Amino acid sequence: MAVEMYVDGSGSPRGGFGWLVRETGESHYEKRDNVTNNQAEYMAILSAVRHARSKSGAPPYDGAVAVYSDSQNTVRQLNHEYAINNEVLRELAMQCWSEIAKFGGRRPEVRWISRKENPAGKMLGS
Repeated sequence: MAVEMYVDGSGSPRGGFGWLVRETGESHYEKRDNVTNNQAEYMAILSAVRHARSKSGAPPYDGAVAVYSDSQNTVRQLNHEYAINNEVLRELAMQCWSEIAKFGGRRPEVRWISRKENPAGKMLGS
């Protein structure tokens, strides 16, 4: 069974991002001023993947990891289905891919879910 991590980001002058781990209840929120929605979504995924990697090998992180986001654009870009035409987003994507690659053979999957299915969105009030 995969560890399920839910992420969300909100861009604005008072933006931020966060994640929630279903199995453990762990959560994280970070305020990040003056970011776009897409930048905040990437930052949420990057933060979640880094957290999972830091816990790698310990239960429940000793199996598969699935990261769920309600940003279809971000998920499709990370899964190489959409091009990334923005330089800042491309750099964030490269950081995500680099962190994901560090997992070796059991790389986390990044999956899309609807906003209403995303408990991390409630953390951000979106």
